[in-house]
Amino acid sequence: MNAHKIEVVLTEDGSLTLRGLPFHAGDAVEVIILETKTSQHQAAPKPQSETNPYLLHNTQPYRYDNPTEPVALEDWEVLQ
Repeated sequence: MNAHKIEVVLTEDGSLTLRGLPFHAGDAVEVIILETKTSQHQAAPKPQSETNPYLLHNTQPYRYDNPTEPVALEDWEVLQ
C-alpha cells in the first residue's frame, strides 16, 4: 500500500478538490478524511502524562549490580 498525506483547507462547504497527487489515471485509491485541529479549533491542553514521551525523565535511576547474571535458574526443569 502506498500512502500519501496532504492537508488542505476547505474553500466550500461539503466540497474538496485535491491536486498534485502522486497517482495516475485508472489507479484505485482509498480516501479517508480526518479533521485536523488547527489554531481556530484548538482542543484543551493535554495533561503532562499524555504529552511527555519521556515519563521516566528526572526520576530515580535504577541500579543493577550484576546485570548479566542468570536469574531463576531453579525454575528451569532442564537444568535439574
